[in-house]
Amino acid sequence: MNTQVLPRTTSRWTHWTQDGRLYAVLSAAGFSLKAVFVKLGYAAAPVEPATLLAMRMGFALPLFLWLTRISPAPAAAPARGDMLRIWLVGCCGYYLSSLFDFKGLAYISAGLERLILYVYPTLVLLLQAWLTRQKPSARAWQAMGLCYFGLAIAFAYDLHQAGDSSAVLTGAAWVFASAVTYAFYYIGTGRLVTRIGSTRLAGLAGSASSVLVLVHFVALGHPAQLLQLPSAVWLHAFLMAVLSTVLPVWWLALAIQRMGAAPAAAIGTLGPVLTVFAAWALLGETLSLLQLGGLALVMFGVMRLKPPAKA
Repeated sequence: MNTQVLPRTTSRWTHWTQDGRLYAVLSAAGFSLKAVFVKLGYAAAPVEPATLLAMRMGFALPLFLWLTRISPAPAAAPARGDMLRIWLVGCCGYYLSSLFDFKGLAYISAGLERLILYVYPTLVLLLQAWLTRQKPSARAWQAMGLCYFGLAIAFAYDLHQAGDSSAVLTGAAWVFASAVTYAFYYIGTGRLVTRIGSTRLAGLAGSASSVLVLVHFVALGHPAQLLQLPSAVWLHAFLMAVLSTVLPVWWLALAIQRMGAAPAAAIGTLGPVLTVFAAWALLGETLSLLQLGGLALVMFGVMRLKPPAKA
């Protein structure tokens, strides 16, 4: 019997693709670059957060619609009121959460922004405990304590390094508000994904968010300012829409489909690490032992919050 032996590199690449690990890593890398693209956009020209967000979502809207087109049809017809829930989820997700995040990035570093956003699992846990009236376990409280202790270390370092401490406080408050709204988005999607499907829900919620962002931008009355922005801002907005918005959403859906939500989420812990090093390499942000220590504590705490992977 003749058996064809594939090269080691080819078989390993195929295995990583089939079991979803490659998609999970690509998704984490894409999401981690979002803050870097925002900071590069701000550095290229004076641009309002709402304007840069509108450019991002304007590019992303047709891609989100494409996601809904390629997604498999749901097994059952959507329940009555699901479209309203999708609009509410979209409002919390890529609209309010992104708007607050963009506002915060005008004041704080990309590394600190990613750390603050990354504590959203603790907020999800607290919201679920409030909704179900079940107290978190002692392990969960310990994990949350590690997260916020690590965040406090990184925050104290940024506060010490900043010339204007009020700017750091303002930016951190905006990004924490982003984490809160993203936690509501996460809980909302968890209740819809089983009926609609992860890829279709991501496309529908992203499309709703894009429409809300664009309506908000037009209501501000400044669309003409887009024509005055240099090409560099447009380039960063386009890369953000493709590489840090739609493609990571799609890759994450593919990873969850192949390996399950818990293992995909565990690989997602690479995100803050990649953001910190990308900000150091591309933006010239400082990288200290205190920051790395705070990052390690936050990541360890979040990993302890995640449920074990199913066999």
